[in-house]
Amino acid sequence: MHSFLFISIISTLYTCFHGVQCQAVFDATRDEDLHSFVTVIPLLLLNGAPMDDGLLTSVQMPNIRAIKFNVTHHHPDLVSPGYWFVAPYWYFEADAPDGKYMPCQVGPHIYDGNGTLIWAGSCLHHNRNIFDFRANHRWDDQSIRLSFIMQHSYVNDGSPLSKGAAYILNDRYEVEAEVPVTNDLERFDLHEFNILEGGHTALAATQRIRNMPLTELGRPTESSRVASGGFVEIDLATGAVLFDWDSRGRIPLHESDHVMPWSPPEGGGGMDYIHVNAADKSANGDYLMSARYTSTIYLISGHDGQILWRLGGKYSDFAMDFTFSKQHNAQFVSVNETHTVLSFLNNAADDFTNQENVSSAMVVLLDTVHRTATVLQRYPRPDGGLSRMRGNFQLLDTGNRFVGWSEQGYHSEHAPDGTVVMEAKFVSPRFNSYRSYKFPFRGHPQQPPALVASVYGSGGHPSEYTTVLHVSWNGATEVAHWSFYAQEDDTAPMVPIGNVTKRDFETVFVARGFRDWLSAEALDRNGRSLGWSEITRSKMQGELRYGSPEPVETVLEPNETVVIQAPTASPISQTANHPPPQTRARGINSVVVGAILLAGVGAILVIWVVKRMPRKRYRYSRLASPGGDIPMDNERGN
Repeated sequence: MHSFLFISIISTLYTCFHGVQCQAVFDATRDEDLHSFVTVIPLLLLNGAPMDDGLLTSVQMPNIRAIKFNVTHHHPDLVSPGYWFVAPYWYFEADAPDGKYMPCQVGPHIYDGNGTLIWAGSCLHHNRNIFDFRANHRWDDQSIRLSFIMQHSYVNDGSPLSKGAAYILNDRYEVEAEVPVTNDLERFDLHEFNILEGGHTALAATQRIRNMPLTELGRPTESSRVASGGFVEIDLATGAVLFDWDSRGRIPLHESDHVMPWSPPEGGGGMDYIHVNAADKSANGDYLMSARYTSTIYLISGHDGQILWRLGGKYSDFAMDFTFSKQHNAQFVSVNETHTVLSFLNNAADDFTNQENVSSAMVVLLDTVHRTATVLQRYPRPDGGLSRMRGNFQLLDTGNRFVGWSEQGYHSEHAPDGTVVMEAKFVSPRFNSYRSYKFPFRGHPQQPPALVASVYGSGGHPSEYTTVLHVSWNGATEVAHWSFYAQEDDTAPMVPIGNVTKRDFETVFVARGFRDWLSAEALDRNGRSLGWSEITRSKMQGELRYGSPEPVETVLEPNETVVIQAPTASPISQTANHPPPQTRARGINSVVVGAILLAGVGAILVIWVVKRMPRKRYRYSRLASPGGDIPMDNERGN
């Protein structure tokens, strides 16, 4: 145990010399004794070490490992207010169950504009992939709801949800509606769940796989399994399909730029010749459909299903002053009798080829009388890259544009004139997000705030202990401050011990002394109470506890509170009450602790001095060892 503590001190202090939350330790121990510094060291071990896997950790929600963002604000004053709605996934296809434990890390998540986690919904469906997660403002009652698609399971066991489903949640994160597959479809398609104005119906993409002759490719004697594409309009109250459109018999195989005349017949999933990825509906009842593998956007009659016009692809009905291909997320912006304005993401590439050198988001004007198409706005991908799959383009109410480029969760916000005002990307390259959105939203979770309290110390008077509180409220958007309280027991009056400004998803508060029967109150920026945690008992950390506790008397000393991860802490000027007798540990002798600490500090000082000495007095390339040569650092893998 002593060696572990020694190594821990060495490791922790070394990170301090590299600037990792070192200020928090020094602030916490400012004007305090040496014993206090020792008791605060575990705080850094718990929270201070940087995570190199790009995932967040939470003390009171250890089963959640949300993805971190790297964020660049180019023009913070031009960024629109709102929250990011993303659904990270690792593998696009459903994973086979393997019985191994995996923390909740994929699924619906909400972040603020600085990349701070607000809500992790990854445990809702046990790490099932989630797609098209967004907030919806189209309801008749003016409320805001959340919606997403839950991916089908790895094996279809015949149950409705094994095919996947769409979900609608209220602002309390409670499921209001579950929309399963109710027709002949094998699964709920992942590409689109577009709730239409009023909130009564929604559009979803579809795919059907059948055996078909290849006559349309000039090979009438051959046949293959072919995946046709389309969309359905669904009644959200009943799940009934109100309109069902399919490409078979309407869009021929030779219109595809993905399936070629010489493409061999396929089994299994078949020839994916059209690949529908978006659908929208105009006020006059006609439908817009985007097909990636024909590089075409279609207008389809809501009356009889006839194709009214094609934009792009091999058979475009419009003379265009621009090009696009492999597009995603085509939507109506406005429609009248003579003109239509559309927005979409021009991927300009797929897995195999690219038609342009950079992907872009586009707004185009169609003259539907003279059949001309003109680009109004183009927003190139800021890093100059290509989004070879997935993505979306959103016009914000402020006039800004928000673009999800998909790979590694990359998204950007643009001013109307094209100025890039913000870029963000997952820290981890292992994850993607099919679409990324930005919306105003207020979350009011039904679950109370989560609070965990831990006590650190090595014996002596309880005032020499340190109580560490970790608090968060998953999904609450309005928390600006936290206030903390302690009690003698569960019936005694609450005594305030300090408050702190919320700084991250999880806020850490450090108080001098042994505090127990703790609770946290969430406050908004105006000081209005939003909710309370349950009363929590402190837990003595086993690593630093020796022997059995002995009863001692202490008092709450609110003015000795210390805050980590907050710029200010308000001292509480209130008469202190007497809590119950607490514990005294018999274990580590303070002399031993002091010796360990001094040894650790001395070792770090040596490292610090050595790091600043000339690097190379003699040249060594290898060191001989009984087991063979040991390569130097510059020969090891990173």
